[in-house]
Amino acid sequence: MKEIRYFEEKGKKNTEETLQLVRKRVQELEIKNVIVASTHGYTGLVAAKALEGLDVKIIAVTICEGYKKEGWAMTRKEREKLESAGIKVLTCLHALGDDVNSAFTEKHGGKSFAEVVARTLYLFSQGMKVCVEIVLMAADAGLIDVGQEVIAVGGTGSGADTAIVIKPSYPRKFLDLRVLEVICKPRYG
Repeated sequence: MKEIRYFEEKGKKNTEETLQLVRKRVQELEIKNVIVASTHGYTGLVAAKALEGLDVKIIAVTICEGYKKEGWAMTRKEREKLESAGIKVLTCLHALGDDVNSAFTEKHGGKSFAEVVARTLYLFSQGMKVCVEIVLMAADAGLIDVGQEVIAVGGTGSGADTAIVIKPSYPRKFLDLRVLEVICKPRYG
């Protein structure tokens, strides 16, 4: 029997507790890879501190360059700070949106399968959608072994408030992916 931590409020204020819960589960399951969403590096650096001393690789997945105009893309300086902390940084196309399908649905309406999956995961929380998406992205980039369980960390807006244990898959094999455990999430995400 395992406990799930439900946060009464969503957002950045839960980051340190989320990553302490992740540390505990990394140790219990001997997880080798933790994938974190990190737009500007904050969550990645908190993860590095929380997981210090453990034999675990941290992969920070950033928002794609298509959002540079909005100020959401990671700067070179932010990336270098993460890399100097031993964190692998991945920036690529989002697995659950913001691709060619999005261009057509924005102009002509309708929804792609990826958008339906994303909207369904949002029913749990924004962080749940982010967790699944960043694992798909890391797997597709060859940064994790799809045969080994990993922990994914995401959040609402900034910081982290959701963490799951997940059996990864590639986007083209999405139906093989399995969310195995929920470590924490906001009650109202």
